[in-house]
Amino acid sequence: MQSVERALDLLEILAEVGGDAGLSELSERSGLPLPTIHRLMRTLVARGYARRLPSRRYALGARMIRLGESAGRQLGAGARRHLARVARELGETANLAMLDGEMAVYVAQAASSHSMRMFTEVGRRVHLHSTGVGKALLSELPAAAVRDIVARAGLAPATDRTLTDLDALLAAAAEARERGYAVDDGEQEIGVRCFAVVVPGAPVPTALSVSGPAARVSFEFGDRAVPVLHEVAQDIGAELAGD
Repeated sequence: MQSVERALDLLEILAEVGGDAGLSELSERSGLPLPTIHRLMRTLVARGYARRLPSRRYALGARMIRLGESAGRQLGAGARRHLARVARELGETANLAMLDGEMAVYVAQAASSHSMRMFTEVGRRVHLHSTGVGKALLSELPAAAVRDIVARAGLAPATDRTLTDLDALLAAAAEARERGYAVDDGEQEIGVRCFAVVVPGAPVPTALSVSGPAARVSFEFGDRAVPVLHEVAQDIGAELAGD
């Protein structure tokens, strides 16, 4: 059991660093001795879950793609009925996203019935600082983890409203944590507004959002939407946790 936990820790570290890592970095982050890491990584490489690069550093292997795609499909299928409720009650597009290294990945969506609506491709990865789901996910992380993500991913502007200052992003994450929801006010796409909440109890940091044209998705709309999002997020979290 201990070897399984340690191997999973190493895979999660490789995902968190967003690329590759050497034995010394894996040792520093995991607290494991180098011989143990070398033995575990050799097994993971042999099974295809990790790759040893020409630089002698390690990266995630191709077999992780198959597992991730399968897990994403199953999770999306299970969450779709909950998202459909959000779309039905609020009339706008609902999305579910999970933390994926230094970004968020959309895993499920239920579209609005309006002809002019938001569409986000399932599987798309987006930056955390410029999206509602991203800022909701950041609100659950300690400031040091947010700084680490920004150091790796940067704060590139998607629009002229995108937060590109670390202190402003930390303040936005703190505000989202205090009030219980995050807002993307034209920060990812001009003219689009999004309200997002954290899914409590999810095994991986997860956020639920509703988005649409700012003309329809007003802040008054948000007053009505946030309680619905929290209620549905509770249901999704319980389902993901197996309660």
